Amino acid sequence: MRNGRSDGWGIDHGYHATDGTWHETTDATRAALRRAMGGDPAHEAPPPAPPVWTVPQGWGERLQSPCRMLLEEGGELGVMVDLPADLPIGRHRLVPVDDGPETLLIVRPRHCHHRGDMRLAALAVQAYAARSSQSWGIGELRDLRTLGGWVRDHGLDLLALSPLHAPSLGDVPGASPYYPSSRRHLNPLHLAIEEVPGAADDPEVQRLGAEARALLSERHIDRGAVWQRKRTALQGLFGRLGSAAQRELDEFSASRGRDLTLFATFCAIFEAHQSPWWDWPPELRHPDGSGVTQFAREHAERIRFHRWVQMLCDRQLADLARTCPVMTDLAVGVDPGGADAWVDQDLLALDARVGAPPDDFAADGQDWGLPPAIPHRMVEDRYETFARTVRAALRHGSGIRIDHVLGLFRLFWIPTDGTAAQGAYVRYPVDDLLAVLAIESERAGAFVIGEDLGTVEEGVREKLATERLLGTRLVYFEDDVPATWPAGVAGAATTHDLPTVAGTWTHADARLREEAGLSADGTDALRETLARVADDAESVEEVVVRVHEALAASPVELAIGNLDDVLCTEERPNMPGTVDEWPNWSIAQPTLVDDLVAGEPPETLTSLHRTPS
Repeated sequence: MRNGRSDGWGIDHGYHATDGTWHETTDATRAALRRAMGGDPAHEAPPPAPPVWTVPQGWGERLQSPCRMLLEEGGELGVMVDLPADLPIGRHRLVPVDDGPETLLIVRPRHCHHRGDMRLAALAVQAYAARSSQSWGIGELRDLRTLGGWVRDHGLDLLALSPLHAPSLGDVPGASPYYPSSRRHLNPLHLAIEEVPGAADDPEVQRLGAEARALLSERHIDRGAVWQRKRTALQGLFGRLGSAAQRELDEFSASRGRDLTLFATFCAIFEAHQSPWWDWPPELRHPDGSGVTQFAREHAERIRFHRWVQMLCDRQLADLARTCPVMTDLAVGVDPGGADAWVDQDLLALDARVGAPPDDFAADGQDWGLPPAIPHRMVEDRYETFARTVRAALRHGSGIRIDHVLGLFRLFWIPTDGTAAQGAYVRYPVDDLLAVLAIESERAGAFVIGEDLGTVEEGVREKLATERLLGTRLVYFEDDVPATWPAGVAGAATTHDLPTVAGTWTHADARLREEAGLSADGTDALRETLARVADDAESVEEVVVRVHEALAASPVELAIGNLDDVLCTEERPNMPGTVDEWPNWSIAQPTLVDDLVAGEPPETLTSLHRTPS
């Protein structure tokens, strides 16, 4: 981890701000971050990590000493002195016959999975916002399946989804899909309850459904009210599972192993205490705690309930993916008080937070409240947790978008008692992480997009391109029109953190920002950018059509349109810098899904059609 830019812990010596100013990492910050990694600030480096050897598939070479080969997916090749050229991709173990440390052998494909005919179009959807007349107050996987069929019927290739990660299932589940309890499990708020076996003829389900559908009268999504009704319905249905359903659940639980068991256990404990895990009784604060086994024994049926709920989510997501290929989204981190942080707490720096340094857009910097992974602990873990997280996000997906992919290279850490101005960048073992990502991508047959917006170091985009990992280009951020963009990227007009096209064009977003107490600076510049791409268009509909046509005709391998823009919605999903001033991640689309698919497709959708290059 030691190089000219960082110390032995991977902490950079400093960084250049967007104005070119050099910010030196202070001794106090360095000491605080070393402590957050579980180390002594006086030590120049963490304890030596197990050796890692990464080789391309098909590579044969003589070993330094005879070793036994233990394959990742099971089996042993016995003692060998030469590395076989036909080893499968994966994270294998070389165990010396004589004394010596075990080596993690990563056999990787040349690059991430990549279709040779990549000229695709996708519709991006905030899953919670796409509601139908049958929804229980929030967008459901059934609604997304309807939308996916409509997308395919009108010539698009993919449905790009906001993260489906699980929130902490308290009385009021968290709203942000980018602040999840778990990135390895799914959000049951998106379940279509009426499609759960046994629900169709259940009077109680029908009663709860009528109550929940009354929530559709408001565009603001009340997750507490939604979950109260869905949880009640699921509990009743779970109590009447037949023997066949019980066997199916046993098989699913066995296939998902300890990870599912720990998640379900967390959910049950969280329900009992309704607080972050560090406030639980001491014997429950760690998965290996003395009280966890006893709690699991006493609450076995509740834990089994949460396993069952995850099985239902998995089945309905699979049904969606069979109707329309989906691109999933992997958030950059997790809620420190949630399930993954409880399970993975030994790998996380819980006394630090991920964010961004002060810049022209955020004078005080950004604090995302996410605990970062400790680099040397990732190596000690043999990248198992990272691999499982990627694998879970790829489940049933034809592609994946990795939020803030620059975090594979470095993350900006903020000490627990500090501000973003007192933070520093920490380096990660990027070559190993990209190798593991390529392995999981190839296994899933799914392409990878990296959200590489913001300050990008020299050489990073070139490295991502070598990995056949698509970068991201936005109309809002580019000086050149889409026709001049490179091929190896995904192109879109905007993202969930930026104004919609309609919001910019009508100045509605500027007004909403001012009402939220934020500056509206930059709106005119964004409008000029849209005008440059949309040529002489005047109405919102014309602007959206021209922008989509420009994306569709561009060289990019994936052109993405947002449902917000297709429907000319003025409100953006998320307004950074607000908490109570704006209903982030809680505004439903103004048009119901069944009304949308019943009519003629809007030109704003069909304008995204792509012609062969």
